[in-house]
Amino acid sequence: MSHFKDKVAIVTGGASGIGRELCRQLGGHGATVIAADINREGAEQVASSITRSGGRASAALLDVTDPEETRKLVQGTAVDHGRLDYVFNNAGIAIGGETRDFDWGHWRRMLDINLMGVIYGSRAAYSLMVEQGFGHIVNTASGAGLLPVPNCTPYVTTKFGVVGLSLSMRAEGADLGVKVSVVCPAMIDTPIFEAISYPNMDREKFLDSLPRFLMNDVKDAVRVILRGVSRNQAIIIDSWHGRLMWRIYRFLPALTHFSNRLMVRHSRAKFRKQP
Repeated sequence: MSHFKDKVAIVTGGASGIGRELCRQLGGHGATVIAADINREGAEQVASSITRSGGRASAALLDVTDPEETRKLVQGTAVDHGRLDYVFNNAGIAIGGETRDFDWGHWRRMLDINLMGVIYGSRAAYSLMVEQGFGHIVNTASGAGLLPVPNCTPYVTTKFGVVGLSLSMRAEGADLGVKVSVVCPAMIDTPIFEAISYPNMDREKFLDSLPRFLMNDVKDAVRVILRGVSRNQAIIIDSWHGRLMWRIYRFLPALTHFSNRLMVRHSRAKFRKQP
């Protein structure tokens, strides 16, 4: 994909999952990649694998909840390379369960990483890209940012916020040379499922119940994402079932609501821990 050749890209959450695969495929397409993550060792491993394959990459320690740290990375990358073409605000976490079981710590962590982290990255990149007259911000949301999903309300809240942020910025940046896209994957087979917690639910039973046949391979998903970025798509959905679910919600919202109620009843009966 020659579109990314000789471009400079920052990828947050670059040590694992979607972020790691974004780094690898961008590096394979000839981009200079900065793999940024709070897991510095993981980011360095990703960068090393790219350079060993003949690509250009480096690692950066980044806590996306720190706006000044994020700003310095964006500004420093532009100074070091003379430009910044892409920022993939991809870092995120997940948590599941019913709203009544989340404490303020759960909410704050989700909002700080999944929403404020994307806001900090977008603001830093947008300011620089407006000044240089070009650039593309790519924010990772979720299919759960396009339609309501029960049993993960804090997660859904952050992802709806990322979608709104991205589409609003896209309109503002269009005449200033700055493109903005939002990625809304359905289910991708990544380590996020290994790290997810479910307060007051049987985690293992719930994870075992997930429809694995609907999980998209991360390599395939990232290929779709990068194709969408190269075409400057506003909303990028990685799978047919993700697009189908979004269309059903848009045109038959009552059906989605009914399906969600059934899902909640099923999860309460099967996975909720009894007092």
